[in-house]
Amino acid sequence: MAQKIALITGASRGLGLALAKALAQNGWKLLIDGRNPAKLLEAKKALAELTEVIALSGDVRDEVHLLEVAEALEQHQWSLDLVVNNASSLGVSPMKDLLSHPIEQMHTVLHTNMIAPISLLQKVKPFLKEHAAIINVSSDAGAEHYETWGVYGGSKAGLDHMTAILAKENPAYRWYAFDPGDMLTSMHQDAFPGEDISDRPLPTAFAVPAILNLIGRDLPSGRYVAQSEELLVAN
Repeated sequence: MAQKIALITGASRGLGLALAKALAQNGWKLLIDGRNPAKLLEAKKALAELTEVIALSGDVRDEVHLLEVAEALEQHQWSLDLVVNNASSLGVSPMKDLLSHPIEQMHTVLHTNMIAPISLLQKVKPFLKEHAAIINVSSDAGAEHYETWGVYGGSKAGLDHMTAILAKENPAYRWYAFDPGDMLTSMHQDAFPGEDISDRPLPTAFAVPAILNLIGRDLPSGRYVAQSEELLVAN
């Protein structure tokens, strides 16, 4: 049986890296990217001990970088079983209310979290296998209304909405908006500067097992939450 292949953005740290390791341990080939070249190289070396991995350093807002991702798939003759749009931007830290939020940073967040996932999917669509799964990593901030989280939460709400539309427009694939819940990651720490967030679970505690359940159980397209009964039942 041919190895399964996954594309994961923002895979040099946090949830992206934890998921990449879990998939690698299950024999998946990986195409990963990240903004920090040094961190990405470190991740590649660790993953290469487990599986075949391609690592491309770049920002998902960069159209040239996204085209390079598609080009790498073509050069290696890889077809994708899974795409995980995990790369995200929180915005300014400390976070600001909407009427105080720097507009240039708002552009960065909305582009990274809403536009870039769609642009990437446009470019890799020719390489999607039939019944491939696409996971757009969301947040509870996209469903709830938290003060100072307006830009980030708005971007995730928009991503959720577009994921639902993508499912209607492209029913041959599985489309998941996935809320991983609170996690002990550097981005979550940036949301709470100076605070102790050591009580948050690591990505491997709930989020990664939930994603493995999501794709392994072939669940219908929709929005899913990591610690929901639906995803925890098979753990």
